[in-house]
Amino acid sequence: MCHHATAPTAPIAIIGAGPAGLFAAELLSKRGYQVHLYDHMARPGRKLLMAGRSGLNLTHSEPLETFLTRYGPARHWLEPALRAFSPTDLQNWAEGLGTPCFVGSSGRVFLHSLKASPLLRQWLARLQQQGVQFFPHHKLIGQEGLTLTFQTPKGGVTQPASAVILALGGSSWSRLGSDGQWASLLTPYCTPFAPSNCGFMPDWPDDVLTRHEGATLRGVTLSFAGQTKRGDLIITKRGLEGAPLYALSAPLREALAQNHPRPITLHLSLRPTLKADAIRERLARQRLRESRSNKLRKALGLDRTMRELLTLLCPEARSPDELTQAITHLPLTLTAPAALDRAISTAGGVKQDALDEHLMFHHQPGLFACGEMLDWEAPTGGYLLQGCFSTAYLCAEGVHLWLSGALPGKLPA
Repeated sequence: MCHHATAPTAPIAIIGAGPAGLFAAELLSKRGYQVHLYDHMARPGRKLLMAGRSGLNLTHSEPLETFLTRYGPARHWLEPALRAFSPTDLQNWAEGLGTPCFVGSSGRVFLHSLKASPLLRQWLARLQQQGVQFFPHHKLIGQEGLTLTFQTPKGGVTQPASAVILALGGSSWSRLGSDGQWASLLTPYCTPFAPSNCGFMPDWPDDVLTRHEGATLRGVTLSFAGQTKRGDLIITKRGLEGAPLYALSAPLREALAQNHPRPITLHLSLRPTLKADAIRERLARQRLRESRSNKLRKALGLDRTMRELLTLLCPEARSPDELTQAITHLPLTLTAPAALDRAISTAGGVKQDALDEHLMFHHQPGLFACGEMLDWEAPTGGYLLQGCFSTAYLCAEGVHLWLSGALPGKLPA
């Protein structure tokens, strides 16, 4: 049964059936509220299923105090939510759905199944048992107070609600549902979207990208603005992708915006596990008459792609000293982030100052927002999903408090 004084006559409307919307629906229906869940796609959880293709990374096992630092400038905003529903809570929740987790060598928490589909199946069954009604093919096109207007295959539909949670996602992977078009309804309260955890375009000739498409620069490091990140870089015809770039995406994106239209340069180390002296010594031992390419291959095991990049970016480097400098500090010039729609996540969205501490809009009591549509960003590693679940938890608590009369603002009739 509901724990509020007077049961609202209209349902709670949640718009967006990604992880944040689904979790808010679970929490509120568990309290006995009537919940209607709307989405413009045919099925819920499309982006979650996509994330699960490479092994669903649910959260991270590091100590909470370290975990909180991963949210950068948004930490002070998200911290109450992350403490209210922690990484441990999220892991326990998944296991309560019958989908056990394990901690990988990197500290990341994964589902044992390495797929999102079993979890989503169990989750939707739970929501159905709790009476949540799902309305597919409902695209939000208008909102006045707590009355919503949707575009559906059968025409326009207007639906009053006792409270509204917007969980509409960011603006990447639009084919999976998060197209960011909702921002036009909330323009005064939003920061423009920008790609996060994204690839970048190098200032290389197009034929270099095409010729080496799919090649991986393994175990390299990227250094920029005092930060160094290690991992694999993948060359695609759309630019460079990979964990080190994703980890640096926020400072790189900001530097490009400040420098516009000029490019920015960071440094790539092709053999970060070897000290410069060891690299120089190995190169010096090679026979003088060996070609540069052969010296690099024999002394350091550099593959064809790495050798070609050295030729492209440091064509004059010949001596052991010059080559060592090039291998350890190869200049990598970037011209722009890759396309917003291909980014793993997005920055931008609803501003913190548009919402109260319960994630309710100041301008409209009873209207809440959560998940990736809020203006925060985090690296990959479980931080993105955790942020979605935790803000949904805070949001659902806020809705309950508001409907109970514990928050200011006029209650619905």
